[in-house]
Amino acid sequence: MSQRGAAFGQPHQPTPSPRHRRNPGSKNCKHPGRLKVSQEIIDLVIRFKQENPRWGYTRIRDYLVYLGHKIGETTVKNILLENDYGPEPDLTRKTTWKEFLRSHWHVLATCDLFSIELSVKGKLIRYMVLFAIDLATRKVEILGVHPQPNGPWMEQIARNVSDEGGFLAGKKYLIHDRDSLYTEKFDSTLKAARVNTVRLPPRSPNLNAHAERFVRSVKEECLDHLILSSGDQLRYVLSEYLQYYHHERIHQGIHKIIEPQHDGNRGEIICIERLGGLLRSYHRKAA
Repeated sequence: MSQRGAAFGQPHQPTPSPRHRRNPGSKNCKHPGRLKVSQEIIDLVIRFKQENPRWGYTRIRDYLVYLGHKIGETTVKNILLENDYGPEPDLTRKTTWKEFLRSHWHVLATCDLFSIELSVKGKLIRYMVLFAIDLATRKVEILGVHPQPNGPWMEQIARNVSDEGGFLAGKKYLIHDRDSLYTEKFDSTLKAARVNTVRLPPRSPNLNAHAERFVRSVKEECLDHLILSSGDQLRYVLSEYLQYYHHERIHQGIHKIIEPQHDGNRGEIICIERLGGLLRSYHRKAA
């Protein structure tokens, strides 16, 4: 017993260890939980994951640090797991078709063929029409019309559209289906001009929806109502329809293609007719 303890009649108490001095209370005192993460950080983690599904914990953490937030990779992981985003993504996952289109929209074009029967000298002759669409602008161009299209005809068209000033100038990809007319020579001719072809899976018209929609429009609005008797007549009708389609028709697509008039209700309303009134559009006459 120490002199101090003996003097007051009390037993000696051992000096508390540094650990006990830091954590007063019972020996079962729990360590404090993890710091609460701000809602701003949680929202950013979820946003980054939603907009970039292939990003992992480290990539998201690095962007948050870059943006001035202090956060660890484990915290990012916990936030994602708590919001049902599962484990790290499979980085071998292939890009979806929708992601591919969105990433390459301004360098993409698509092409397709459709048939139309002409009454030539009392006989029904089937003609094929090849067309292409610039997906960024919805501009359509008729590339060729022929009753018996073949490989050499398609190859010549490939050269025409990939030349300087051709329809595919500035494009990097051309989408087409698996029709046998799209030969290896057709694809290689385009590839030599740095235009890669993207061949669609079998029986997947939904992946070429813009081309399918144009075929439906040109047939329902125009070709189904006419009896044509020559290739030249068909070419003329298609050229008239494209004038209407590009400059007069009201669209539901990008920017509605034609600009709305902003003169209010002033000016006389005039009607523009094409193909004998089959195609009509209405505009206000400039004051």
